[in-house]
Amino acid sequence: MRGERRTIVFVGVLAVLAVAAVPTVAVAGSVTDQLIRRLNRQLLYIAVPIAVLVEAILAYTVWRFRDNDEPEPTKENRQLEITWTLATALVLLFVGTASFYVLAQPTVSTVLDDPHGSHEPGNAPEDAVEAHVVTEQWNYTFEYPNENVTTSESLVLPANRTIYLYVTSEDVIHSVHVPELGLKQDAIPGEYHLLRTEPTQEGEYRLYCAELCGRGHPEMLSTVRVVSEDEYESWLEGEALDPDAGGDASTNESTIDGNA
Repeated sequence: MRGERRTIVFVGVLAVLAVAAVPTVAVAGSVTDQLIRRLNRQLLYIAVPIAVLVEAILAYTVWRFRDNDEPEPTKENRQLEITWTLATALVLLFVGTASFYVLAQPTVSTVLDDPHGSHEPGNAPEDAVEAHVVTEQWNYTFEYPNENVTTSESLVLPANRTIYLYVTSEDVIHSVHVPELGLKQDAIPGEYHLLRTEPTQEGEYRLYCAELCGRGHPEMLSTVRVVSEDEYESWLEGEALDPDAGGDASTNESTIDGNA
């Protein structure tokens, strides 16, 4: 009786820990982030019950056969084998289908629109915002070719509009990573790689390099500002009138060299 109570308590603790492991619903910063969060929740909702079930069976088995001094081989059970094989297949089918659905979304996949693979920007729709993220040791330059605006201060994007970010590098391989927007893409010299998204929440988001790129790698930081459409248009007008307002891209590198 005491052993049975211990088993029940053990399973209860596992259930509580499993529920606590499921993250609370947070507001997604972009459509990309929303899709990734939803997939994580779906996988957790199916993984947590399976984990609890397996641990419960393990705990019961340990308790049930704790005094078995003469164990015997398990007898063949065709129905049980077929059942767990079908259950495993269904779980894998669900995981594969859910994952493929998310990976196939344009705001998650990084396949360029150009079917010929020219890796050249300029294929963004007319109603989308096109920006180039140019990386180099150890700073960023943000170019808006359709607006004739270039800045190194921060990447400014309007909320609730489709964004096309073409990522490239001037020297070594970098990686543009904005975790709160669900964005991550390698920046490779001589190539452009596309990030598509749609920001949904205004605010400031940390952008950093996720690829070791030299001694200044830890300081290779920037900011993505998601603002309203009116504020975005005002910012573009201000940058066009005062091109130097965005700051000098060499400032970060000079600071790093000075501290070296």
